[in-house]
Amino acid sequence: LLSLRTQSLMKTRLLVSTLLLIFSQSGLSVDKVLVLGLFKDKAVIIVDNKRHVLSVGESTPEGVKLISANSREAVLEINGKQDTYTLGSRIGVNFKEPEKGATVTIAPDDRGSYHVNGSINGFQVEFLVDTGATLISMNRIQAKRIGINYKLEGEVATSQTASGPATIYRVNLDRVKVGDIELQDVAGAVHDGDFPEVILLGNSFLSKLKIYREGQLMVLEKK
Repeated sequence: LLSLRTQSLMKTRLLVSTLLLIFSQSGLSVDKVLVLGLFKDKAVIIVDNKRHVLSVGESTPEGVKLISANSREAVLEINGKQDTYTLGSRIGVNFKEPEKGATVTIAPDDRGSYHVNGSINGFQVEFLVDTGATLISMNRIQAKRIGINYKLEGEVATSQTASGPATIYRVNLDRVKVGDIELQDVAGAVHDGDFPEVILLGNSFLSKLKIYREGQLMVLEKK
């Protein structure tokens, strides 16, 4: 029979081993998190190439917790730290995104179009990525909401659209931001009508980035 001292020592070692196992499992490491879809109180994220659909308050097996979400942004808790992320945000090792070479990953919708949330001059907007558009283009209602006095500050020009020639006003946009990519002094166009329905993210912004595909995903990367 084992002595009481030996039994006590074995129990202590078993307890220590159990605690180490718990601590090692709770400290799961994550290399990459991608925000793929945003909805009210729900988000679709990819953690190390594994897709998860989270409702508010739920966590992935890796420990990424959804605090809140709407169609524009989500608050995620990672390693006890809460931050706000927009659609296409990619969080890398240690969850720090570099200022240079920042990327935004965009998933296509059911029609194969690429929509992404962003901002113009600090105002939240929705973009439609359009590599065929020369400028960032918006309609007059969108311009007024952002605070662009296009008739006073813009330069009158003509643009060829699918419906024929259209009057536009060329304007300068102070700041355009998509995810962590922000550019200053970007050329834009305001159509003096209801076209386009969604602001077009054109080549005055896209030409300054690297654009490539990862499967069906479109990746924008700051040069």
